[in-house]
Amino acid sequence: MKKYIKTISIILFVILVSHGKAISNEIYFIDFSKVMNESTAGKKAQDQLKNLFKNSNKKINETGKKLKEEENKLISQKTVLSKDEYKKKADALRKKVFNLNKERENAIKDIAKKRAKAKDELLKKLNPILGKYMEEKNIAAVIDKKNVLMGNKKFELTNEIIDILNKELKSINLN
Repeated sequence: MKKYIKTISIILFVILVSHGKAISNEIYFIDFSKVMNESTAGKKAQDQLKNLFKNSNKKINETGKKLKEEENKLISQKTVLSKDEYKKKADALRKKVFNLNKERENAIKDIAKKRAKAKDELLKKLNPILGKYMEEKNIAAVIDKKNVLMGNKKFELTNEIIDILNKELKSINLN
């Protein structure tokens, strides 16, 4: 049985090697990360996400500063306040800090969802473009560059696809 599997493996290897040149000319690759970051729609989406993150982060940091001031004020009043009053105010402050952390988590999750949505939408628009391009150029397969161990640069389509995508897709809706 092992001999049979070895024989079939050797035969398949010989067939693939003998046809390798014809196959290798039909397989191209594309750097999807570069498409996401350098296409017009991808850049706009990235900029929107960065602004959303900055605004969210700014708001959270401002609230954090206010809570820190409130904490310092509470610590300075510790000797003046009764134990029950101090505990009550400390618990209220902890609750505010907890809510702030929850708000931060939700903002990060929201941005991550929007990033994933932008990537999916870009991929949805990219698929027909790639399909049409492959048909026109008689290409058998296009794979993501991150999955290519080594490849000749002449088989990379990234810049050509970015140019086509820029003509067909100007922006991505993140909402």
